[in-house]
Amino acid sequence: MPYIEQRNKIELLSAPDEPVRPHNPVMTPMNGDRNDMHNTLNELGWNDWFERHAECEPSETIARVAAVDRDQLLLVDPSGAFRARLAGSYLYRHHLPHELPCVGDWVCLEKHPGDDIGVIHALLERKSSLRRKSAGNVIGYQMIAANIDYVVIVQSCHFDFNLKRLERYLVMVMEGGAEPCILLTKTDLVDPSVLAAQISEIRSAGIGAPIITLSNVTRQGVDELKKLLLPGKTYCFVGSSGVGKSTLINSLVGREIMETGSVSGTGEGRHTTVRRELIRIDGGALVIDNPGMREFGVIGAESVIRSSYSDITALSSNCRYRDCSHTGEPGCTVLEAIQTGELSRKHFENFLKLSKESEFYEMSRAEKKQKDRAFGKYKLSVKKNLKR
Repeated sequence: MPYIEQRNKIELLSAPDEPVRPHNPVMTPMNGDRNDMHNTLNELGWNDWFERHAECEPSETIARVAAVDRDQLLLVDPSGAFRARLAGSYLYRHHLPHELPCVGDWVCLEKHPGDDIGVIHALLERKSSLRRKSAGNVIGYQMIAANIDYVVIVQSCHFDFNLKRLERYLVMVMEGGAEPCILLTKTDLVDPSVLAAQISEIRSAGIGAPIITLSNVTRQGVDELKKLLLPGKTYCFVGSSGVGKSTLINSLVGREIMETGSVSGTGEGRHTTVRRELIRIDGGALVIDNPGMREFGVIGAESVIRSSYSDITALSSNCRYRDCSHTGEPGCTVLEAIQTGELSRKHFENFLKLSKESEFYEMSRAEKKQKDRAFGKYKLSVKKNLKR
């Protein structure tokens, strides 16, 4: 039987010759059918929260973003899928990447009978999001998906299993307001004792998110996963390239809609997903597949980090000094726990790295330039003291 474990759950400038849009309660052109329309939207993930926060014009309808392709978006509404573009006035007022619609977003648009393409005028408030720091040295963040109920973090228990990366994913998920779930794939490639050791390592790190194990080859665990996917809920699958996300989604849909790569000699898959896409599967759940992510810096997640590393937070409350940096001060209970083996050194080092990374992101560009070197020296001093 597959392993399924549940623990504790964790001012605007108007465009030329165009006034700023007034805010009105959400309405549809078909007021008499409004309830029917929104009942159908429920199948696409709409709920009372969006109803309370939606602000569209009477002449506009609501749709959800299923995919983003450069200058056009693929939208879905009760009538089906269709293309749309952003209104010029919207682009005039919104310049930052995170202000543009991403997969999972809800938008207000106009689309008249006979029109091939709709025009998007507004982006509804996001209930939750999955975002990461922009790659490289760029200051800013990139939206991955929005309005997600659950994020399924996929790792292959063969060669891809990495606790540090898993902890980083969990911080990113919780910072965005979604519920995390851990999925260990390719169980057919490892001995049961290896799988058991990996699960034990996850729990020893204080991670209480649900854990599910499965194999796309033997199908063990696939049916059990299907039963956990609820109608009208949105699940975003994230993980490295080749861990079996697209193969699994094809299995959940019941047909091959995601291209999959050949399997390498090690049993690991090759990267194939090139864009994010929202898909409604049999049973009514909505899933989002993602290209493999090689880099995902965390941003502004200090409180979430403290919550995720509650074991370290609890220990630090007993340190002799309130401002203890845990790098060599006398009476540091965190360092004492590391010396006795009560606390994993790798676990603590990852906590330090994520904390400083999140703090560093919040600084201004000038402050970052001044403290970049100091940050590197700080990490070296921490490692040196841990080895004593």
